[in-house]
Amino acid sequence: MKKITFLFCFLLLSGVLLAQKKQSKLISELDDNTEAYGEIAHKIWSFAEMGYQEEQSVALLQETLKEEDFTVEAGVAGMPTAFIASYGSGKPVIAVLGEYDALPGLSQKAVAHKESNGGVAGHACGHHLFGTASTAAAITIKKYLEETGKSGTIRFYGCPAEEGGSGKVYLTRAGLFNDVDAVINWHPGNANGADPGAALANKSAKFRFHGIAAHAAGAPEKGRSALDGVEAMNYMVNMMREHVPEDTRIHYVITDGGKAPNVVPDFAEVYYYARHTTRDVVIDVFDRMVKAAEGAALGTGTTMDYEMIGGTHELLPNLTLQKLMYDNLTEVGGYTYTPEEREFAEEIAASLNTDLNVKNVEGVSEYNPNPEAGGSTDVGDVSFTVPTVGLYTATWVPETPAHSWQAVAAGGTSIGVKGMMVAAKTMAKTGMDLFDDPAILKAAKKEFEEKRGADFEYIPLLGDREPALDYRN
Repeated sequence: MKKITFLFCFLLLSGVLLAQKKQSKLISELDDNTEAYGEIAHKIWSFAEMGYQEEQSVALLQETLKEEDFTVEAGVAGMPTAFIASYGSGKPVIAVLGEYDALPGLSQKAVAHKESNGGVAGHACGHHLFGTASTAAAITIKKYLEETGKSGTIRFYGCPAEEGGSGKVYLTRAGLFNDVDAVINWHPGNANGADPGAALANKSAKFRFHGIAAHAAGAPEKGRSALDGVEAMNYMVNMMREHVPEDTRIHYVITDGGKAPNVVPDFAEVYYYARHTTRDVVIDVFDRMVKAAEGAALGTGTTMDYEMIGGTHELLPNLTLQKLMYDNLTEVGGYTYTPEEREFAEEIAASLNTDLNVKNVEGVSEYNPNPEAGGSTDVGDVSFTVPTVGLYTATWVPETPAHSWQAVAAGGTSIGVKGMMVAAKTMAKTGMDLFDDPAILKAAKKEFEEKRGADFEYIPLLGDREPALDYRN
């Protein structure tokens, strides 16, 4: 009996050591392929395609995955630039999320001062790095399945229009994550870390007012200004800020206010976001914004309609998976600047009126169990469907805010690529670990079901509308 037990333990240990050896080999191959993946990322950075317009970016990522024997299903969930790339069969099914949309109005060269490259958009949230690192991780996990002969499926989800278009909500609503056991994702940032996810629930819409055009001086009494409707709505919503929970966020931009001062505008449009840490508050605040819009139209003699653009849940963290991700990030570690990169970083830091501190570039931020939510992500909807885990890495200079020209600039340099490869290696290690140890997935599923609640029903905040494919037009 002792001999049998010893033999079992020996074989088990040998299997673990062999798996670790194969993991190390594949992670080393990622280092060897840094230049190739960096080239892909920089091409997508130069494309700078906005939400639902990411045709070149998608084609490049699909081609890269097809070359590695992934089967690609394009145009899923009614979105031409959404796709799923799969390898393997059976359980478990591990998914890696990838994004690739840019932000309007943030064209920037890869230099340490503000200078447009002449484009209409820029990767100020680093999604060119996001999509590329996730592709690299998926390919590495595929190679691990191939070399070890393990059963299971690795999937890459190509997710368009994260910036306001809620692409993953449509993927979730279509049931495309229903058979997935765990989802891995990441996001570019100004430090390396893997805290539990935190994000604000969000509802967004374009409010459109319709009036009557007239000569603004010759016959103003015959006109009804659609812009007055927008301004009246804005005034009432701004007064509403005093009477909502203090951690609510409301912001807007007038996207069309008329064309000439001497013409009473017969059309005007304002684009609104409402955010909070819980979706129930967001729903209430948004409904009050609609009432304000209706009142504004009534008071200005105009009419109003609105179009839901996006809506996302808050994030549901999974600490079982998060601990694994953090441990893997700690093992991968950070990176060091070359003299040229440090000079660039010093200039960026100066533009931000801060001193350069590379502690969490060369290392990893201390684990924070209760991070504050600052933005929104459609990963939130995914996290209420399947256990989900993420991390962030230093693709930008420390203290750089997202959605800034400094983020675009760093994302177009080797600094962005180095941070991207930290993410790729960490996600790859995490995915391989999940295929190695079914007990982790079982524990993650148990935690997920307890946190989500037995009576949870997924209801998309954007309702039953079709994808807003033209929201960036």
